[in-house]
Amino acid sequence: MARYKFYTADVFTEQIFGGNQLAVFPDARGLDTDLMQKIAKEFNLSETAFVFPPEDSNTTKKLRIFTPAVELPFAGHPTVGTAYVLASIGAIPLEQTQTEIVFEEGVGLVPVSIYARAGKPVSSYLTAAKLPEFNDNLISSDIIAPILSLEKKDLLLGEWSPQAASCGVPFLFIPVRDRDALAKASLNREYWQKHLKSSWSPDVYLFCLDPEREDSDIRSRMFAPSMGIEEDPATGAAASALAGYLGVRNSTTDGIVKWQVEQGFEMGRPSILQVEAEKANGQIVKVRVGGRSIMVSEGFIEIP
Repeated sequence: MARYKFYTADVFTEQIFGGNQLAVFPDARGLDTDLMQKIAKEFNLSETAFVFPPEDSNTTKKLRIFTPAVELPFAGHPTVGTAYVLASIGAIPLEQTQTEIVFEEGVGLVPVSIYARAGKPVSSYLTAAKLPEFNDNLISSDIIAPILSLEKKDLLLGEWSPQAASCGVPFLFIPVRDRDALAKASLNREYWQKHLKSSWSPDVYLFCLDPEREDSDIRSRMFAPSMGIEEDPATGAAASALAGYLGVRNSTTDGIVKWQVEQGFEMGRPSILQVEAEKANGQIVKVRVGGRSIMVSEGFIEIP
């Protein structure tokens, strides 16, 4: 019988019971892929992160991330949340107000900045290992609308047409008219299985330019049936790719463009994500996503 310590945190929030829940196993040595998948299914959170010693002496830790259904090559809230948890328990020493680390993930090397106050972590920001890539071979809005139980008039079209993008994990970005349209969206499983399940970007990220908070720019929701996630309260990997979707539509040619994204409000788990795209000569050269986290619980699980 092996005993493994775990911690849980709420990520992209300053308050407990908000944000996106995350379980972190700070020392997962001895667990194989099958056991990690079973543990993730047992916890039944959006993601569970398992930490291993690094394979490269120049990096900090190796990270493997599982939803209840699949292993992911990259995910945002487990990346920034695990950095926060490891710093909170002393597994990553903090260097004054800013500490730079690097996680080894399936997508590659993911740099993370941890920001601290009075020796305690406050927030963490990842830099996407891959720049945004796009796939414009999409189904029509006539089909997208009923997949989301919406009418075509609820969608934004033209410059804001749906588009698939990825910074390691693909999502279909679907802009909608306003917060009311966003709130009434509901995934039609039958239509999704018929038209999206086998596509390059089977998971959908809806957003509008009609946020609730005065300091926010975007309101979003994310449905990921292919990952075993009905709806996600905060999605860092999607926010990374969102920076690509928004960044190519922004007129800035050189400099950093920032957006504050609110997500999870419809689920009763309000989350705030900070998203940045750095542009040079009109091209996106760097994407960062981050926010605050808070520790919630700790415990042990015994593996036969």
